[in-house]
Amino acid sequence: MSTDGPIELPKKGLILGIGISITDYAEVTDQVMRAAQAQRLLLVTACDVHCLIEAHDDPAFAAILAHFHIVAPDGQPVRWGLGWTGQAALRERVYGPTLTLHVCEAAAARGLPVYLYGSRAPTLERLRARLIERYPALQIAGSRAGRFRQLSVQEQRDDAAAILESGARIVLVGMGCPRQDFWMWHMREQIALPMLAVGAAFDFHAGLVAQAPPVLQGAGLEWAYRLSREPRRLWRRYLTQTPRYLPLMAAQLLQLRTFARDPDTREADARPCPG
Repeated sequence: MSTDGPIELPKKGLILGIGISITDYAEVTDQVMRAAQAQRLLLVTACDVHCLIEAHDDPAFAAILAHFHIVAPDGQPVRWGLGWTGQAALRERVYGPTLTLHVCEAAAARGLPVYLYGSRAPTLERLRARLIERYPALQIAGSRAGRFRQLSVQEQRDDAAAILESGARIVLVGMGCPRQDFWMWHMREQIALPMLAVGAAFDFHAGLVAQAPPVLQGAGLEWAYRLSREPRRLWRRYLTQTPRYLPLMAAQLLQLRTFARDPDTREADARPCPG
């Protein structure tokens, strides 16, 4: 994996109006390593169906995602959506917890320290121990539990100072969508480093929450497994938000087919705007 030369960001396809990066684990990891070595800002998030629906409903969140360098297709239905719309036929998704391991492995090999931000203090302690057990050469420069509320300007400055003074080159952020993405966006001018929003990766790799079996993940049924394990916390997300994805995708596909069949629509869209 080369880390020389400029960063060339992956192209994006549109799903429900949100730009989703057409990429894979190797490319995202390579982008992160390049940015880490150059100490350049790189905003990366792993976008699943929950993330898409949140952005669809919240223009402010959608605007932030539009400026992220990489919005990885975290969920299988998001990967499928790129295929259904003819924009990309990806062989696999870029799942936040798995991406976390790829990045930690590469960072350990290159001596690039990582910083863990988010979750709770006990979770971070377990996560640190397990990551070092898995990757003995991994340098964890520091960690800070999330506050899960709006931070003051001074608190943001304190967080930025702690991260930069730690010597970290990569920041992994686990506070859930969209909180983690908003935090990274607000910190982008203070922390010129790659920052990755990885969702539930902290809980999974700390051993506090079980991941769905691979067969369910591959079938796009991870949501059902997670709902069965944490119904009180996740019922609203998976029973009121997630079911909206397929009807919204159907509407996008209908729009695309109508556009493809209607020459008048294509000609109108191709005309230059007046003025």
